[in-house]
Amino acid sequence: MAGKVAENPNISRRIVDQEFDSIRISALLHDIGHGPFSHIFEYLLSKKLHKTHEDLTTWLVQKSQMSDIISESGFNPKKISLLAVGKLQEQGKTFLNQIISSAVDVDKQDFIVRDTFHTGAEYGFIDIFRLIHALNVLHENLAVEIGAISAIEAFMIARIESFKSIYFHRVGRAAQIMLSTAMEKADEELGLTAFRTPEEYLALDDYTVWSALKKCTKSKKIINNLEKRKLLKCAYERTFYEKDTTVSNIFGLEPYRTQIQNDIAKIAKVDAETVIIDVPTVESVPYHNSVLMESMEVPVFNKNQINGNKAYKLTELSKIIENLKGFLNILRVYTIEKNRQKVEQATVKILGRVL
Repeated sequence: MAGKVAENPNISRRIVDQEFDSIRISALLHDIGHGPFSHIFEYLLSKKLHKTHEDLTTWLVQKSQMSDIISESGFNPKKISLLAVGKLQEQGKTFLNQIISSAVDVDKQDFIVRDTFHTGAEYGFIDIFRLIHALNVLHENLAVEIGAISAIEAFMIARIESFKSIYFHRVGRAAQIMLSTAMEKADEELGLTAFRTPEEYLALDDYTVWSALKKCTKSKKIINNLEKRKLLKCAYERTFYEKDTTVSNIFGLEPYRTQIQNDIAKIAKVDAETVIIDVPTVESVPYHNSVLMESMEVPVFNKNQINGNKAYKLTELSKIIENLKGFLNILRVYTIEKNRQKVEQATVKILGRVL
């Protein structure tokens, strides 16, 4: 798909020969930094090492055997590693990064269509090639022609629907939280974040880590419950539309969430470890960046204007997108099954009843 964008005549005239392949290579390497269980391991990376999978992608491309392969193919490993995560700094080439990482990048175009297809969801029918055809470069940035607004709207709605129905699915999140907790508890014993070389990191895959978690004293009970489908239960769910300090703190600050968890546990008279607040901004949520941490703004232009191409904000032209901004302020509280009612009642006292 990155190659298709590069082949768009509006884009290709700004690209020199070797950059076509650089874009394809970078797109292929975009996600190689993901650890075992993908975004679930991201939480551990962030908490223990203050790293993201993008940091690991850059590291792997530059320091593993991939560097030699790229060099032998006639490309610069450092430039490829930066472009792969949308951080290549070359004058006049911002749009190259945006093909890989932006509000309408090919990564999102790929995973939304692919994931909705494989899960049987009905809203992933997006005219991706209409979007790609409507792309252009405006003042060094990737922009979309105004005639494709309906395609952008469908794309943005599909992003939100896929997030709610797949990546932030209530039951799916219960399993992800349990696995994330198991890895955090086992980290000291198993050394999951103690890797020092690319080879050590790459040895951590789903199978080796799952097997190790089953044997680890601190995590085996959680893994046993996962295998028997004894999942955490959602005791409370609420979507916040208002903007105030309390709500912002819950969604943005882990220490604040931890304090609320402790308050809920105290009122419910349960162990604080059995109360978990889950919000879409935590690192373990798949694709949390794609919807929540990035602006939904996309530069839109009218190529037929007499005075040349002027950029508009997408929200200036689409009330649908304007109304969707901030929509995903969903908060859930999970606990073990026997505490479900007590935790629900305690949460209502603190956060209010769900209408």
